[in-house]
Amino acid sequence: MYHKTLPYRIFSIFNTILLGVIAVACLLPLFHLLMVSLSSTAAANAGLVTFWPIGFTVEAYTKTFNNINFLTSLWVSVKRTLIGTGLGLLVNAIAAYALSKDTHVFRGRNAYLWYFVITMLFSGGLIPSYILILKLGLMNHLLALILPGLVAVYNMILLLNFFRTVPKELEEAAFIDGAGYLRSFVSIFLPVSMPVIATIALFTMVGHWNAYFDGLIYIKNAENLPLASLMQTIIVQGNTTSFDPSVIANLSQRTLRASQIFIGALPILIAYPFLQRFFVKGIVIGAVKE
Repeated sequence: MYHKTLPYRIFSIFNTILLGVIAVACLLPLFHLLMVSLSSTAAANAGLVTFWPIGFTVEAYTKTFNNINFLTSLWVSVKRTLIGTGLGLLVNAIAAYALSKDTHVFRGRNAYLWYFVITMLFSGGLIPSYILILKLGLMNHLLALILPGLVAVYNMILLLNFFRTVPKELEEAAFIDGAGYLRSFVSIFLPVSMPVIATIALFTMVGHWNAYFDGLIYIKNAENLPLASLMQTIIVQGNTTSFDPSVIANLSQRTLRASQIFIGALPILIAYPFLQRFFVKGIVIGAVKE
């Protein structure tokens, strides 16, 4: 076999070492960020912290979690991610199931499919989107952060191609037993589609959790800002008005920002390992079309 040959083994070892180095290079900045957040004010301001905390303290995390605005924004992001991911998976899966049918089953399928694909090439633009959200009365509402991106055509196409690989005999057997399209979708297609669903769930979760721009333009009240928007305001724009002045006086900006960034990245870091095993399989299968 080719995988037992010496050249292949050399390539495999080299590839493993290279990927290991890349993985470490990706993790080191995050690890450095954690060490800065756990270091003293003087060490952080002097730039002495590398990959080990100097003057170990958790004061930055204590002050951050004692801030009501930060906790409120964290809860808004959690709600947005959970609701947006759940609704997005439901809507895209239903649309993909319908569009996965042949034209003799779903007449006009190609027209509907191109209707969705065109939205990947052209958008209404920022100003029309803003006016639409304003006219719908969704300003300062959580739905303003969820509804505009609810239908993700790329994710829908991944699901569509996966559904087309499911043997038609399974659905035909369900029809013979008296099931309809809805029962077939719930009992057959969803259970066998977990790899691609987990992959899309990961995409959607990361997108909702990291999105900040829509929060800046649609949310006007500080208590309704998602965490990414709040962090962009504090870290990028340098607006620290959401923190008590006594907190800012006792902590270095670098330490405080490091703790905020690490907390913001932690939920996705926790969720990713549980979905990673589905990632490659879901992408490969969902990208293949018969």
